Amino acid sequence: METDDGWVDAVTENISANGLLFAGRQLPAVNSRVSFNLSMPSALMGTEADVMIYCSGRIVRHQQQGVETMAAAVIDEYLLKA
Repeated sequence: METDDGWVDAVTENISANGLLFAGRQLPAVNSRVSFNLSMPSALMGTEADVMIYCSGRIVRHQQQGVETMAAAVIDEYLLKA
């Protein structure tokens, strides 16, 4: 994931139509702009090839789940490429 402060390593925990929830050691601050790419499997998308989704959005909240700190990002814009 790319932020205004550079790259952040993160693991996606949950994806919805509006955004995603991810975990990482260094999370971007709330209201930070982020860019990320999602590779969606062809079987899930109903296409012949995997589909790349290029997204930009912002961090809307942090939350604690057990010992993991997570952040939620809302997708403001996206572009699909098959």
